[in-house]
Amino acid sequence: MYSLIHHGRRLVQLEKLPNFRVSVQTASSLSNSFSFTSVADASLRDGLKGNNFTISYLVDSLGLTTKLAESISKKVSLEDKENPDSVVSLLTSYGFTKSQISSIITIYPRLLILHADKSRGASSSELTEIVSTVPKILGKRGHKSISVYYDFVKDIIEADKSSSYEKLCHSFPQGNKENKIRNISVLRELGVAQRLLFPLLISDSQPVCGKERFEESLKKVVEMGFDPETSKFVEALRVIYRMSDKTIKEKVNVYKRLGFGVADVWAIFKKWPSFLSYSEKKITHTFETLMRCGLLKHEVLSLIKKHPKCICSSEQKIVNSIENFLGLGFSRDEFAMMIKRYPQCIDYTAETVKKKTDFIVKKMNWPLEGLVLIPQIFGYSLEKRTVPRCNVIKTLMSKGLLGSEIPPMSSILTSTDQAFLRRYVMKYDKLVPELMAIFTGENGK
Repeated sequence: MYSLIHHGRRLVQLEKLPNFRVSVQTASSLSNSFSFTSVADASLRDGLKGNNFTISYLVDSLGLTTKLAESISKKVSLEDKENPDSVVSLLTSYGFTKSQISSIITIYPRLLILHADKSRGASSSELTEIVSTVPKILGKRGHKSISVYYDFVKDIIEADKSSSYEKLCHSFPQGNKENKIRNISVLRELGVAQRLLFPLLISDSQPVCGKERFEESLKKVVEMGFDPETSKFVEALRVIYRMSDKTIKEKVNVYKRLGFGVADVWAIFKKWPSFLSYSEKKITHTFETLMRCGLLKHEVLSLIKKHPKCICSSEQKIVNSIENFLGLGFSRDEFAMMIKRYPQCIDYTAETVKKKTDFIVKKMNWPLEGLVLIPQIFGYSLEKRTVPRCNVIKTLMSKGLLGSEIPPMSSILTSTDQAFLRRYVMKYDKLVPELMAIFTGENGK
């Protein structure tokens, strides 16, 4: 019997769930329609074939964007149309729409290189919904496996549709699937969402595969106060599951030696659970690299507290980030000031930084120093926020309604939508339709 755990809105009793038996002939039939014997051969060919045909096929036959097709082509390589066409035809015969097939291939591209045997079995709206939601379910081998996972996924989907949070009680065969399905049922009872549960169900390398270790790890994560409805809950469970108490203590001591308090370490862990997963060498190396960039020790500590993800940045990435800003006219001191104020700056690509800097300085004639004072502007969407707002201002200035000098950057870009509209749109009664069209992008600018 699991112990009682209090979490927010209710007490959750974590107890062993009985086994359940399943039988889904249709799902098994579809799974059996794919032969896995060709996967190894196809994998060997992946590195030998160019990706031009793959990209072309994904765009022309499945309607994917070129950018998405390029990304998928890094995971799978197609030789010709014959095999992928047979896979698409099989899915179509089972009632999948073109949109559903595109989504399935986007999530599980290796399906295209499996060998599709002759279609059999009836199509079903239920089947298309289940497989569209969890495409990798087709990668599970064997009638028993596909049946167990298929029915379990169906139960969760149906329960969520009816907003039912009653416990899922089933019987299922002994073995690894027993642990996995029982553990996922427990997570669902705690409020973990579908989108977080299903990847755990399909993967063989996740913390839900264990039993005692899972219970111990879950208890720690719940006691730390993680919200089960967020992805951080699952991330924390994954990190804690992989480390012994001794390893966790060693990681905390590494951060203590660098100047963090124990409370700081756990507060940062709550922000970003992967914080504890890095090696001592990686942690200290990143810390030293940031200090070589001109930050003082207390500034590095503050930076990591605000933006713990910078721990995973490589030395080269940090150095490249500095060079990007220096190349645009910022000084080292200004760069240090910006990442202290807005640490995420260190993560942006050279293209992103240049594009936004050029627009602010060259198109809008704001001084470079403005970005030093308000570096969070680098985090704003150029297309959805910065450009539309600036186009509104340009229109007002062209009509002589704002004077000859552009208003302060902070007034235009950092204010909420409501404040911006009140200040620069709604007060000009006759121009409201035109300005709103510019603000929303409906005017095509």
